[in-house]
Amino acid sequence: MLRHSTTALLLLASVAAFGQAGKKKPISQPLVTHIYTADPSAHVFNGKIYVYPSHDYEAGIKEDDLGSHFAMRDYHILSMDSIGGKVTDNGTALDIKNVPWAGRQMWAPDAAYKNGTYYLYFPVKDKQDIFHIGVATSKSPAGPFKAEPTPITNSFSIDPAVFKDDDGSYYMYFGGIWGGQLQKWTGNKYDANGPLRKPTEQAILPRVAKLNADMKSFAEYPREIKIVDEHGKTFLESNNDKRFFEASWMHKYKGKYYFSYSTGDTHNICYAIGNSPYGPFTYKGIVLKPVDGWTNHHSIVEIKGKWYLFYHDVQLSGKTHLRNVKVTELKYNPDGTIQTINAYQ
Repeated sequence: MLRHSTTALLLLASVAAFGQAGKKKPISQPLVTHIYTADPSAHVFNGKIYVYPSHDYEAGIKEDDLGSHFAMRDYHILSMDSIGGKVTDNGTALDIKNVPWAGRQMWAPDAAYKNGTYYLYFPVKDKQDIFHIGVATSKSPAGPFKAEPTPITNSFSIDPAVFKDDDGSYYMYFGGIWGGQLQKWTGNKYDANGPLRKPTEQAILPRVAKLNADMKSFAEYPREIKIVDEHGKTFLESNNDKRFFEASWMHKYKGKYYFSYSTGDTHNICYAIGNSPYGPFTYKGIVLKPVDGWTNHHSIVEIKGKWYLFYHDVQLSGKTHLRNVKVTELKYNPDGTIQTINAYQ
């Protein structure tokens, strides 16, 4: 097991002091400081908190709008007994070299549990440089995980988030535009020249597919998810402070389905509420205002009767592609809306 070293704790203290001295004081501190982590998908398994993040590192690749500098190649799973408690890095859970079909860029993962098996879902480009979603299994939530030899059939793009409904059904939400390639898929068919939408066109929509009982395949072709305004209209690409960009997440609160996501180039984490896992979802507002760094990616989970938002920023490095995961409490208003969080004071 890898744990905080004395050096890491000293670094954390210096980072905290810097935040206090600067213009913006973070409301929370990085969960770990010895590696760079991002895109945290959090779950409670067997009464313990597990966080499934991306593992950032310095690849020396020039930054671009396609995210080429996000060249991650493995996953480390974090665990802790309670919020604010000691965080354990459980080592390498899955390495790209052990995924037979993978080419490059292991981006944001998620995990699920069913009948004694844990499933790790991950996007990675194949050897033709097209993103698909893979699945790996383990008997432990901390891994190590063994990958299936091929990606999930009919999967594409990035950012899988798997949600278990009250009836035991599992759904995968996914998609991301720009470097996530979602704009290249229409009717579940790939077009290498698929363009981004123009400002006056309907924004590209995220996808959802129900999983089969084996948790390794789709029970249906992926469907588009409608995110609509208060009048029931879908957003245009020009509504880029509200439209979907990437980072799907689904949770349920008081019988309602909450679909949350990142707006990407405007850096909000927004949410919309619906009555079905397929939507439509009506836009309600911002969960988290922009953080330091270009990206944001989150998860929302209930732990011991309280709700928490896991997210990332670049407090440790100041660099877009070297991020650190954090957590803060999330609160609801009496009407079920979420109180907007500002990551800095």
